[in-house]
Amino acid sequence: MILTSYFRSTAAYRVRIALNLKGLDHQLKPIHLLRAGGEHKTPEYLSKNPDGLIPTLETEGRVLAQSIAILEYLEETYPEPALLPSNPLDRAYLRGLAQTIASDIHPLNNLRVLQYLVKQLGASEEQKLNWYHHWVATGFSGLETRLANNENTGLCCFGDSPSIADVCLIPQVYNAVRFDCPLEDYPTIMRINRHCLELDAFAKAVPDKQPDAE
Repeated sequence: MILTSYFRSTAAYRVRIALNLKGLDHQLKPIHLLRAGGEHKTPEYLSKNPDGLIPTLETEGRVLAQSIAILEYLEETYPEPALLPSNPLDRAYLRGLAQTIASDIHPLNNLRVLQYLVKQLGASEEQKLNWYHHWVATGFSGLETRLANNENTGLCCFGDSPSIADVCLIPQVYNAVRFDCPLEDYPTIMRINRHCLELDAFAKAVPDKQPDAE
């Protein structure tokens, strides 16, 4: 397996965690999203992923895109240790948590959106940060309520073993900290974050420990 990754990419961070949790051998292929206008915009990379997004996973002679689709592929192909429980309702609940992050929070704060705000719409640095903080707060408020009120919440989002929700949550917390988002209103999220970062699979996936970290 070859994972095309950028050390700060939230989506790539998710896949790095999942690969580590499942103990799968893989090669990291870093590309830089800022250098020379963005290496993800080169013809070579676009020939693999026409959307020009990170990550891609090359496996079994195919190139897979979109982090959630990659996580689902890994879960279906390498089911142990499981990222989803056996009960369909529990699986749907955790997929909902993951999608809140991957579909509702992350896309609005992705690099290309922030660049568009600044370069095309003329947003100031303060306005950009206000935008970022707003969408993190909007998403985290709902997540915190769900996690705090669900009897299945344990050391992780569901029980004491990491799930697809934790795989998505921890990278989003990393970004929230990086952009100085106020996080005191989310004690459950922050407790889960602290626990997960003590696990090897998460600790090895953090951006600062990647070969292309700057």
